[in-house]
Amino acid sequence: MAGVRVGRVERGPGRPREERVTGAVLSAVLDLVAEKGLDAVTMDAVAARAGVSKPAIYRRWPGKHDLLIAAAETRIGTLVVPDLGDFRAELRAVLDARLEAYRMPGTARLLAGLIAASEEGGEVRGAYQRYVTRIMGETRKILERGIARGDVRAGVDVRTAATMVAAPMIFRLVIEQQLPDERFAADVAELVARAVGSPA
Repeated sequence: MAGVRVGRVERGPGRPREERVTGAVLSAVLDLVAEKGLDAVTMDAVAARAGVSKPAIYRRWPGKHDLLIAAAETRIGTLVVPDLGDFRAELRAVLDARLEAYRMPGTARLLAGLIAASEEGGEVRGAYQRYVTRIMGETRKILERGIARGDVRAGVDVRTAATMVAAPMIFRLVIEQQLPDERFAADVAELVARAVGSPA
């Protein structure tokens, strides 16, 4: 995973205490999800676990869904993969980074909860869709870079291919309830590369 950076939600300048509160709250959310699932995440429970007041939470996140997305983004956030000159290497970098996050305690519950919550309508659904767009961005970028470089076929639908990259590990983790491993990530990378790569 060398060279891959996992993005974090950008925050403006502020006092160190503000950063400590933010970190404590998001850690509390992830801990509660790992221990008891998304239903355990209430503003009261998070405030008690983090040792902060509810107003301090509401000042940063207006509602539970905003809080859950912010916590998810600390675990499964945006990636930055440098140009490695080879689509397969870049694809494997994405999958290895995701593998590390997916194998952390509570990630399966977190993903299952996010998938269920995304079915809600209105602004809540839009917020989850924007989150998914952000975390899929680097996969689309390496596909587009591969097309420009010539090691990904020019006619490939980038959105479809990006879904092919993301879906197998999530399915293995959430639906099959098995931890994906390095062999699984390598197999996914190979299958996707064969499907979208340019002929040698």
